[in-house]
Parts: sequence; C-alpha cells; structure tokens
Amino acid sequence: MTQPDRILHAVPPPEEPPDEPSLVDPALLGWDTPAPLSTVATLPTFPVDVLPGWLADMVTATATTFQTSPDLPGCLALAALSTAAGGRAVVEVRPGWIEPVNIYTVVISPPSTRKSPPFRVLTAPLRRAERDLIAAAKADIEQARITRAAAERAQAKAEQSVDAPEGEDGQLNPAVVAAVQAAMATAEVAIPPVPRLLADDLTPETAANLLHTHGGRLAVLSAEGGLFATLAGRYSGTPNLDVFLKGYSGDTVQVDRMGREREFVDAPAITIGLTVQPAIIDELAKTSLLRGTGLLARFLYSVPVNTVGHRLSRPDPIPTSVAETYDRHLRALVHALADWTDPAVLTFCPAADDLMAAYQDAIEPKLDPAGGQWAHIGDWAGKLAGQTARLAALLHAARHAEQPWAHPIPEATVAAAHRLGDYYVAHALAVFDRLGSDPALDGARAVLAWIEAHHPARFTKRELFTAISRAQFRTVSALDPALDLLEQHGYIRPAVQPDRSGRGRPPSPTYLTHPDYHQAEAS
Repeated sequence: MTQPDRILHAVPPPEEPPDEPSLVDPALLGWDTPAPLSTVATLPTFPVDVLPGWLADMVTATATTFQTSPDLPGCLALAALSTAAGGRAVVEVRPGWIEPVNIYTVVISPPSTRKSPPFRVLTAPLRRAERDLIAAAKADIEQARITRAAAERAQAKAEQSVDAPEGEDGQLNPAVVAAVQAAMATAEVAIPPVPRLLADDLTPETAANLLHTHGGRLAVLSAEGGLFATLAGRYSGTPNLDVFLKGYSGDTVQVDRMGREREFVDAPAITIGLTVQPAIIDELAKTSLLRGTGLLARFLYSVPVNTVGHRLSRPDPIPTSVAETYDRHLRALVHALADWTDPAVLTFCPAADDLMAAYQDAIEPKLDPAGGQWAHIGDWAGKLAGQTARLAALLHAARHAEQPWAHPIPEATVAAAHRLGDYYVAHALAVFDRLGSDPALDGARAVLAWIEAHHPARFTKRELFTAISRAQFRTVSALDPALDLLEQHGYIRPAVQPDRSGRGRPPSPTYLTHPDYHQAEAS
C-alpha cells in the first residue's frame, strides 16, 4: 500500500546569539500608560458623613432621586446653611480671630447633569422661610407706613405755617423750628423692607442696594453661571467687584445712590451658591481680573463625577419624612437667627482651637512661595483656615438649629470641617490647574504639545530649548520643572547617557518619549 505524499517542513536550526550586543535601548522597554497631566489624579467625593444626620439624609436622598453625585446636593446644603446664618452670626476661633459664617460655593458640571431639580428641592425651605418672614413682618410694615404718613402730613402742615425764616425780634422763627422738628420726626420713622433672603443673577450695583435694604445679608443661589459672566464683565465692561469681595470678608460697603447721600453697609455677608458649566471656567482662564482681584480665591470649588450614562430610570423618590425633617430644621435655623443684628457669636471650645492651630501649622509650609506644595494657589489656600472655621460654624449651627450660640463648637465638629477642607483643597487644585495657575504644569503642557507636534523618539534638553518658546522658558534650566513633571507622569524618561571622555562641555541630557508619542513618525 502506497503511503500518501507528505509535505515536509524543515525545522530551522536554533539562531546563534548575535556577536554584537543589541542596539535596543533598555529604556524603551516597559512603558506604562501615561497618567493624565494634572497635579490631581482622582478627585474625592463629597464626605456626606460629616454632616448632621438630618442634612446627610437629605443630601443622600437628593443624590439618589436625581441620580447625581452627592457633591452637588452636598455643596448646596452648605450654601443653604450659609443663607440661613450669614449676616446673623460670626464664629470666634480664639480672641482676635473672628470670621463671618457665609461662604461662596460653585459646582462645575457639564450640561444635562440635572442641576436645576436639586436646586429647587434644597432651596425650597429657604423660600418658605422667606414667605414666613414676610407674613410676620406685614403688620410692622403697615404700622410703620401709617406712622410715617401721619408724620409726613404733620411735617407738611408745619412747613406751610412758615411765612418767614426769622421772627419779628430777629430770632429764628418758631414756626421754622417746629417744621424742622417735624421733618426730623418723619425721618426717624423707617419703614421696614419686605424681608428677602434669596436673589438670582444680579449686577454688583443691585447687590449693593439689596445689601443696604436688607440689613447687610444676601444669598445668590442659581443653577446657572450667569453671575460669573456678569462678574467677568461680559455685559458691562470692567465691573466693580468690591461688593462681592467685601461681601465675603465683611468689610464695609459704600452704596452710592443717585440724588441721595452716600450710605454704608457695615459687616455685609453675601452667600453665593452656583453651578456652572466647564466652559465658564475655561472663559475665566482668559481674563486675569477675577483671579487678580482675589475673587476666585474666595470660592469653594467642586467638580463632581459625571453620572450621565449610569443613571437609573426609576430611582426612589426622596422620602417624605426626610424632606419634612430637612424643611423643619432649616427653617428653624432661619427663624432662630432672623432677628439677630449684633450678631450671634459661635465660639470654639479650647480643644477645637488646639485642633485648628495644628491645622494652621500643617497648612503654612505648603504656602511657601519658594517651593511650597500649594504656592501656585496661595491666594486660595491662604484662606483655607478661615474657610474651615466658617464650615465648622455652619456644621455646628446645623446641629443646634434652635440656639447655635448657646453651645461651644466642639473638637469633633472642627475635625469634620477639616475633612470638608481637604475635599475642597483637592477640587481647588483641579480647578486652578484648569485655569493654568501652576507654572510647572503649564510648562509640561507646552513641552507635551511640542512632542505631539513633532513626534521625536528622543530629544536633548538643548534641542528642546532651541525649538520651544523663549517667552515661557527663558533659560535651559527653566525646563527642569516641566521635564520632571512629564517624567513623573510617564510621558518621557531619561536615556542612558554615554560615558564621557575628554574635555569640553558635557553632552546635553537626552530624553526618550513614550512610544505612543512617536509612532506617527515611524508610520
């Protein structure tokens, strides 16, 4: 029987090792995926557990119902507390250090992330409290109106009786004296304004007038970023930012009204709670006005994770008991502080003060302009201790809504505020990175842009310096922070330098680029 033909494949002999060493640079092996070019890799989620139970329950339920990250309702809840207490209370950390308790917050979130519904739910008790205050003030307003009308009639009658400035004896006419007294009596009858807690987008001039009218307090809560656009001068050229700068720090605001004498608002307190789209933040990077004046340094920033694409179609609604408890506590805080004009003083206990001092000691080295970790956001981080004191006061007020001034702020509440401070630090770093406030990061991005444009497999430091903008890098050594950051994030790595022989200038350091960034050149 004949065997079928077979095709035989010869097995090649084993390859001999090359006589010469491989020319492949070992540094080209083992590249990992580059990390995003930012000083902040992963942003923390809002620490809901630091809030008092009734507030934490509402934040969690709101996030669940509207399928958002808890960051949005968490920041809105703090803004709601600030609306209730701002302008009516201050916090005394220690003798000589007193902070207002109002805060500025902004949540940065893309379109279609359900910002408006949480706003409506979390601010609804404030609007109900505002209506309560209006109803309670109605009788006093009417009484003052009637009293003033009577005083004005008496003044008009007294003025009509004046026929000459002087009497027959050359002395001041008694009728003039009576008319002046009637005018002063009229001026002393002030008609109380209709109470107001909330405002939407407004101009600096409107804000100043509202502050004067409403006892130095005002809250601007909005699901849109129109206020930022106004402050950046989109509609009025260069705006006057003083009212918002002083409305945070509590410095006296001067109000100029046409045809009237100047008026002053002592210890103004503005609360700001906004959500804006990332494009608004990108616009802010184009102007130095808001950063240069210190306004951006006054905000607590939050950049929540985007939940779009992961939301449930039928989430559980906010439980009625949770909503009612939130409403009751928040309105109680509004009413407890509504009549305070002194204001109420919330004080740290000694242990809380000790903890705050330790926190200050930890912050201070990071602010060092000569290399501190937070030097590039020193304007913002320099206010962190004060912001933390304000947050501690708001958390304390939430725990003791009926009489927050009757209890000292304990150490545990300050520790909770520190956790909020740590949260806001991470998010502020991300926002200011986006604004381009870190020179090392800006330089790293410029170098990476050059790499992406030219696709070099390797380059020397001197080649890079010759090719890149001298406006940004004035000396070769100025490249070091940028190159170090790119190396840390895995975009480049130093090549093995050849052994040096002979005299002369040492060769310029050589860097290898990640294979993903020079594949285009090979193709």
